[in-house]
Amino acid sequence: MGLYQMDPARFLQIYVLQGAICVFFLILAYFILKRGKQRLNLILSGSYITIAAGLSLNFIYAPMTHPQLELIVLILYYLVIFLVFLYPAFLLVFVLILLKSEKIITTSKQIIIILVYAVILSFMVFIPNGVVINKSTDWKPVWSWPYFIYVIAVVTFGFLTSFYFSVKIYKLFEDEQIRKKWRYFLIGLIGLYIFATGTLLSNTLNIQTIRNIWSVISFALVIISPYSVYKGVGKQIGD
Repeated sequence: MGLYQMDPARFLQIYVLQGAICVFFLILAYFILKRGKQRLNLILSGSYITIAAGLSLNFIYAPMTHPQLELIVLILYYLVIFLVFLYPAFLLVFVLILLKSEKIITTSKQIIIILVYAVILSFMVFIPNGVVINKSTDWKPVWSWPYFIYVIAVVTFGFLTSFYFSVKIYKLFEDEQIRKKWRYFLIGLIGLYIFATGTLLSNTLNIQTIRNIWSVISFALVIISPYSVYKGVGKQIGD
């Protein structure tokens, strides 16, 4: 009732590929927390856990195709977008602490930064017909251009700000080994931004061929980029 038999390609994309991504993110979060419960560890691991939580909601709404469930599907999808693209806020707090220290970027400031970003991102739900996901779209999310422009603007601001401060940190390092590790972090940031942009654009263009191609590319990006971030800083911050 209200459920349907998914085609193999959609089942593979949601339950296998995205399932693997969720597990991978949780493993990275576990390894970071295993090194200690310092604030930096909590923030970086929290960002991975938030993304995993967001993607896991896809498992719930994907089989729902009854017209009476359309609103629930839309709400769950908005939650997916909110949780997945909250990531830049965590990154910004992370790099600011590294650059300024926790004495300057206090706990209250960290919370404020994340909350302000979260509130601005959540305004996406007020864009009329921002996302359509129902029988007419074959229960795949289709974005309007105003919705795309708003979300990509918020995400871009978060990533560019994080990248700017990350470059400032990189310039402070004199040890080449540390600079090399930090380059992994910068590469990871770029990869995550490309993943975000490509995913949002794919949903907006709504061309099945592009969706299929991007699903393969994005899977590689969403594995390599977070690991690059972890390799650059996650292995060291607990020491």
